[in-house]
Amino acid sequence: MLETNDWFTEVDPENHTAFSLQIERKLHEEQTSFQKIEIYETTGFGKLMVIDGFVMLSSRDNFLYHEMMTHPALFTHPDPKRVWIIGGGDCGSLKEVLRHSEVESVIQIEIDERVTRLAEQYFPELCESNSDPRAQLTFDDGIRWVKEAPDQSVDVIIVDSTDPLGPGEGLFTESFYRDCLRCLGSGGLLVQQSESPFFHPHILHPMRQAMKTAGFQAVHSLFFPQPVYPSGWWSATLASKDALGQPREEAIENRPFPTRYYNLAIHKAAFAAPNFFLEDASHSR
Repeated sequence: MLETNDWFTEVDPENHTAFSLQIERKLHEEQTSFQKIEIYETTGFGKLMVIDGFVMLSSRDNFLYHEMMTHPALFTHPDPKRVWIIGGGDCGSLKEVLRHSEVESVIQIEIDERVTRLAEQYFPELCESNSDPRAQLTFDDGIRWVKEAPDQSVDVIIVDSTDPLGPGEGLFTESFYRDCLRCLGSGGLLVQQSESPFFHPHILHPMRQAMKTAGFQAVHSLFFPQPVYPSGWWSATLASKDALGQPREEAIENRPFPTRYYNLAIHKAAFAAPNFFLEDASHSR
């Protein structure tokens, strides 16, 4: 991480690139037991959260990520009543999940409570559903939580994690996916953020293979823009315990809540993969 003048810059030496946002001031900085968290006020992207030098979210574009991490899975599962969010400390995914009236309970398992408390302070718009009676905020190790959870105790697991470094590293392993599979009920779905398909195929393809090896019957990646993340293009990977069903098109079209990016056409288009991705996937088998 490099700061020069009034710019925050995240350098990606592996890909010989950098991404910068003009900042007005630093609002907060602290070192928790797990990571360093910084909050900035930017000139063009609203507030910015940075963890260990990596951009986590901005006020301006986080809706892209949070909508695509939640709605495709929830509108594909036939009856998503029980949801877990592993990570997701900024609570943006929690907010989107709770828009679904059929969801009866959501447990968010975030290892670092300070992420959530700072989100409540600096990103209150993402935390407006934290007091929903269906929501339970748990500050614990998500890997241990899943390992100790009962069989078939959840319908959808959303892994809204940081990069596979530090606290997030164990969330990209075959053993973790086996535990997720055991916890999912019939028709259960796992969705996990899976990095940039352009910059990080060395992460994405082994992750997909680990899901398949763990026993998931169908694994599909979906793609969406994300300006503040490396390459500006991101992915989530959806793994199904059984054969993946079709999206509930009528429910998507008649959803009683607004979305800024997600709709039925986006849902369908997001699963279209470019040739280089398909070729890389075939080579990684």
